[in-house]
Amino acid sequence: MYRQIQDAINNLPDNFSILEEQIDVELQLQYFNFSKELKNEFSKEYILERKDDLLDENIPTEEKKNLLVLLASVNEVEAYRAVERFAKNPIPELKEWSILALQESRMLLQSTLLDEQQVFISTGLGGQGQKLRYFVVLRSKNLQVEFTKVQKQLIESELIFIIKRYDGVFEEIEFEEGFAKALFLMPLKSDMQEMFRSFIDECNQYGDFMDEDVILTNVRKLESSEIRDFLDNGLIDIEGKDDDE
Repeated sequence: MYRQIQDAINNLPDNFSILEEQIDVELQLQYFNFSKELKNEFSKEYILERKDDLLDENIPTEEKKNLLVLLASVNEVEAYRAVERFAKNPIPELKEWSILALQESRMLLQSTLLDEQQVFISTGLGGQGQKLRYFVVLRSKNLQVEFTKVQKQLIESELIFIIKRYDGVFEEIEFEEGFAKALFLMPLKSDMQEMFRSFIDECNQYGDFMDEDVILTNVRKLESSEIRDFLDNGLIDIEGKDDDE
């Protein structure tokens, strides 16, 4: 499966855009499903006539939510500007929704102006430029013992080094009993399987204390309790859905 995903990524064109903000994946899916349902329901003229409603305090939030999606589907600069104005100072309930609408509107305009299809990549953890943000859990071979001070220093320094070597950006690391969790940015087409294999091999030259398996996701940051449940029981819900869903 990893190799299939990597092959798909390597075949992407160079003109892709990455959503930089960290927005819950469920909300993203809701937005794009909503967009599919609404975009053919109204004429371009009707939508543009209502663009100023976005800034009208008397218009209900739900109507503004619909209007953002509709304006994002209109291939006109004035539609993009309307979404852009709202996104600069949105009502709190629609902040992330307006970010998604602005991104869709921008992609639509770029596709027309450049006369080529644009590829948009979005994940729960977002990214920066042409790099995606990832969350990784690095496991000790002894889950009941905290890393020593020397081991922590080694893990952090080696992780920073290997991420930089792969043209990535290290952001943060935290240590807990039996594991470490880190956040970093990495170019989309990086071979992270090889990167972490090299990282763990290097660390294990100094005591063979790290497990070869890692947990890696770009959906969201995992809570320590979730990580502990997975390490103890092998169960984890990456998407963060409730049990009764």
